[in-house]
Amino acid sequence: MIGNQRRDDPEGLRQFKAEFFKALAHPMRIRILELLHQGPLSVGQLQEAVGAPSSSISQQLAVLRSRNIVVTERRGTTVIYHVRDADLFELLDVAHRIFNGHLSDTIDLLRLVDAEPVGAGSR
Repeated sequence: MIGNQRRDDPEGLRQFKAEFFKALAHPMRIRILELLHQGPLSVGQLQEAVGAPSSSISQQLAVLRSRNIVVTERRGTTVIYHVRDADLFELLDVAHRIFNGHLSDTIDLLRLVDAEPVGAGSR
């Protein structure tokens, strides 16, 4: 079972996937995951690296925890966060390559526009 959905429920599976990607759909959460790629970190370490208040970091970590993307480990009085499944970093790397391809295409188009003689497109 996935939540309250049956495994053979295609709509439930699509919803599960959508919720997973929604959890990634925030710049601070992406930054947190990039930092966690280097290894487990505490809220304080993440706060220092991101430059955001600990309440903001904790809020974003709660979203990632709710989708089971990050998990915690207690070390004394400190809670350490790490990514549950290292394959997530492969997903982020693939997304990075896709974004670079899109941005490269956009840059090429901008260069063409910039090289176009003034008034050439207004006939």
